[in-house]
Amino acid sequence: MRKTSYEYRHYNHSVGLAVVHLVWIPKRRKKVLIGEVKTRLIQIFQELAIEKEWAIRALEVAPDHIHLFVEVHPTDAINQVVKAFKGRSAYLLRSEFPELKKLPSLWTNSYFFTTAGNVAADTIERYINDPHHG
Repeated sequence: MRKTSYEYRHYNHSVGLAVVHLVWIPKRRKKVLIGEVKTRLIQIFQELAIEKEWAIRALEVAPDHIHLFVEVHPTDAINQVVKAFKGRSAYLLRSEFPELKKLPSLWTNSYFFTTAGNVAADTIERYINDPHHG
C-alpha cells in the first residue's frame, strides 16, 4: 500500500503528518538482503504496515542496508516502529532462511532516523527512490 500524496491526517484530537525515514543494517553489515530474502523481507514489511495501518512511502532494500520511509500514527513511538519492523522480519526471515542463523542476530541494535514534514517528505522519498544505492 504505497500512498502517492502527502495529506494531513485527521485523528480524534489532532491533525498532522507523522513520517519518518529509517535506516538500519544487518549484523556485521553482511550482504544478505538479496534474492528470496529480499523479496520476503519486502512482503513482511508490507504486511506489517497494513496490520498497523502505516503507509510505506518508499522502501529500498540494498544487500547491506534498509531505507524505509513510513507514515505512522502520531502516537506511535519511533523506537516501537523500528522494533516492529526489525523484530518481525528477524524472527520470520531467520526461521524461513536457516543460513541467516549463522549471524548472531539479523540486525544490529542501532538505527538511523529522521522525521520529515510535508515539504521534506517529497525530498526524502526522491532520495530513497534514486537508483544511486547498491
